[in-house]
Amino acid sequence: MTLGNSMLIPVLPLMEEKINISSIQSSYIITFYSIVAIFLIPIAGFLSDRYGRKIVIIPSLLIAGAGGFLSGYAAWKMESPYLMILVGRVLQGIGVSGTAPIVLPLVGDMFERERDVSTTLGLIETANTLGKVLSPILGAALASVIWFLPFWTIPIFCIVSATFVLFLVKKPNKKEAPFSFKRYWQNTKATFKEHGTWLLAVFIIGIILMFVLFGVLFYLSTVLEDKYQIEGIKKGFYLAVPLAALCLSSYIAGKKIGSDIKLMRAIIIIGLLILCSSILAIGFSDYFIYILFVFVIGGIGIGVGLPCLDAIITQTIEKEVRGTTTCLYSSARYIGVALGPPVTAVLMKYNIWWMVVVFSISIAIAVFFAFYKIHRTAN
Repeated sequence: MTLGNSMLIPVLPLMEEKINISSIQSSYIITFYSIVAIFLIPIAGFLSDRYGRKIVIIPSLLIAGAGGFLSGYAAWKMESPYLMILVGRVLQGIGVSGTAPIVLPLVGDMFERERDVSTTLGLIETANTLGKVLSPILGAALASVIWFLPFWTIPIFCIVSATFVLFLVKKPNKKEAPFSFKRYWQNTKATFKEHGTWLLAVFIIGIILMFVLFGVLFYLSTVLEDKYQIEGIKKGFYLAVPLAALCLSSYIAGKKIGSDIKLMRAIIIIGLLILCSSILAIGFSDYFIYILFVFVIGGIGIGVGLPCLDAIITQTIEKEVRGTTTCLYSSARYIGVALGPPVTAVLMKYNIWWMVVVFSISIAIAVFFAFYKIHRTAN
């Protein structure tokens, strides 16, 4: 599911050329997918609690695959495929809502020992990390053959995944009585009543990190092609460099943070300051190696913060409502994913400093919430 979204980032400038759309219109290919996920992830979380994880995951994978097929078919056969591509992306957003976020509580259902749960979640995060690094390379490689080929790979990935889930994922032995929407709503309200201050801070920081990340990826994808004439697989590899830095720093931070929430808060603040420094540095030079180095530093800043946000939620929220809370957190992060590309597309029409200022102010807001609000969870 990581591949299904992120591998389109390096292809967006090529899409603009092939179907004659603006950079703002191309950014909607990411945004429409993400907006749907914002609203449907919490609903999918409830349905999976109520009716079962596999019953939600398998149809969701097939819907996501149908969305990829529709986008690919429109790009192949239609003279003006843009609107149908967006419809396909909406279907993908519907599908993704019931897949990746549901895997986390599924793991909690399948294993009795917390150690087994943690180990399995680590494997899943590794797969997610691999998807982030491979996505720009694979997307650029496929598009260099046929520009709409990335869309056609999505149904293949989804059918393979659905088959694996159907035959290899066994239903857990324990069977708890399903609960009503009323209880689901009451649990959510009770959680936010007890933890609302710091939980809102974590949500806002997660939104801002995704906003900056996808904004920067959109900017870098466009600049590599328009300014430096770097295209195809080579472009994919360059986009993968800051993502690899993000993933490596995220992996190291996840190993080191333990259960010390004060340490997590400190790492989040340090990561945000590193990110802000890299964003401010963008405006001082357009030399290619300099720009790439700056984005690597920014990737490290984002990477150390993300596992700390995840850990604060999983280690503080009660197990009974952890699935609901993680789904809401996943949903909130998609707000940043949805906003990043179109906001960046608008800001790129003006001086580069407009983008720098907007990103820097956003990060400053995140620092404020990390410094003044997250500390309450440590008490």
